[in-house]
Amino acid sequence: MSLVEVTDLTVEFGSLRAVDGLSFRLDEGAALGLVGESGSGKSTVASALLGLHRGTGARVTGSVRVAGTDVRQASDDDLRRLRGGRAAMVFQDPLSSLDPYYAIGDQIAEVYRVHTRASRRAARARAVEVLDRVGIPDAARRSRSRPHEFSGGMRQRALIAMALACEPDLLIADEPTTALDVTVQAQILDLLHTLREETGMGLILVTHDVGVAAESVDEVLVMRHGKAVEHGPVATVLGEPREEYTRELLGAVPRVDAPRAVRSAASDEVVVEAVGLRREFGRGKRKSAAVDGVSLTVRRGETLGIVGESGSGKTTLGRMLVGLLEPTAGEVRHGGSARRGVDPAVQMVFQDPVSSLNPRRSVGESIADPLRARGESDERRIRGRVRELLERVGLDGAQYDRYPHEFSGGQRQRVGIARALAAKPRVIVCDEPVSALDVTTQAQVVALLAELQRELGLALVFIAHDLAVVRQVSDRVAVMRRGRIVEYGWTDEVYESPRDPYTRQLLAAVPALDPAVAAERRTARRELTAA
Repeated sequence: MSLVEVTDLTVEFGSLRAVDGLSFRLDEGAALGLVGESGSGKSTVASALLGLHRGTGARVTGSVRVAGTDVRQASDDDLRRLRGGRAAMVFQDPLSSLDPYYAIGDQIAEVYRVHTRASRRAARARAVEVLDRVGIPDAARRSRSRPHEFSGGMRQRALIAMALACEPDLLIADEPTTALDVTVQAQILDLLHTLREETGMGLILVTHDVGVAAESVDEVLVMRHGKAVEHGPVATVLGEPREEYTRELLGAVPRVDAPRAVRSAASDEVVVEAVGLRREFGRGKRKSAAVDGVSLTVRRGETLGIVGESGSGKTTLGRMLVGLLEPTAGEVRHGGSARRGVDPAVQMVFQDPVSSLNPRRSVGESIADPLRARGESDERRIRGRVRELLERVGLDGAQYDRYPHEFSGGQRQRVGIARALAAKPRVIVCDEPVSALDVTTQAQVVALLAELQRELGLALVFIAHDLAVVRQVSDRVAVMRRGRIVEYGWTDEVYESPRDPYTRQLLAAVPALDPAVAAERRTARRELTAA
């Protein structure tokens, strides 16, 4: 029996057609992955399944039936009963989906009471029950915690618990693991798989990560420009794709088992060196070391990858290398000399260009800041140099006066790279520069960095939790855990013959494109957890 039936769905926002004549169905207990680049329309489809476009001004045509409800024709009361009752949604960013002022357990209990009219005590007990079910330790106590007291992975588990409170027939997960490191991502995907087995619920997984789809679903629907490009069993679509676009999408996916084809032209000249770096946060008994005794070198023209889970100290280390944080102990040396404070020769590209670009200033003005900081005052020369930099990173020089919100995510990241280049650096520290991008845009940004490195002789420090990307870009790699480097060496040696158990654990958590391999890894993780 069909749990979801979508026929000729079209969604338009003004003149933009985000979804164009899409049709598919999902049987009870089955799992479908909606896969595509940013802007392909997959999240718009997910929202249409719950009627979330109602009242937004969007024009929706076609037929959408979910759990027996005609979504387009349903009354507002019927839609409220559907949402959270028969069908539930888990969003990408749990912080924006959870109320920061209320305890996690209270928020789950409220959802349960709205749909079941249960007593406060019963709703509270149900909240603890589902938190325990999704693997929150000491669920009764942690249910009284607020969202900021949970880690990213725990917040995502809490959202899944909220979705499960009313035992829905369908769970819609919109990019549920995008911001998570590989081990937490594997835990969330394993959890979704286990919940499907135990409850028989259907799953629609929206993702730009083809590997995540291979881990989690029975069928894949590949989308592009709002249309279905290819649809079929996950093993067939990923193993023997018929369409050229699907092959291009798969070709852009970085592989953790593939060595880097071309190495950087590194020299023996050390441009940045960390010596015994330690950085503490907090005071008294609450004091902790985010980075503890780290030493490493970066040579001209090479790429050093730094990997590890969230909280391992990667970003703190990167900020000390740039001079944005002062070490508690140890020192950073630039060109052999100890350096404190920010040095224009070492620049940073941040994870989120939206947060690092001033929304009230044009991108050209943001790129011009390092030029003015160096003492350049001729506005004509500044404008000309910014145009050159925009064109150098693949943008139009005439876009000087445009604002950040007018650019896509990949374009904003190119703006961030242009701003870093304006200071004529010898080293660029890239902190998760592609983690929020789809695979094709990710590949374009990585290729741009490699091209700039070859032409300018730059050294790159590439910080990421995506081990596959790090393997493709890095000459050497440092694996961090709890503020320390647990493994350090040539990239291919570390990936092919890891010495430290933690490195092996990270590599085992990387999603596999082969569903059979993904199933084997999932079984191995279950056995390890049970042991």
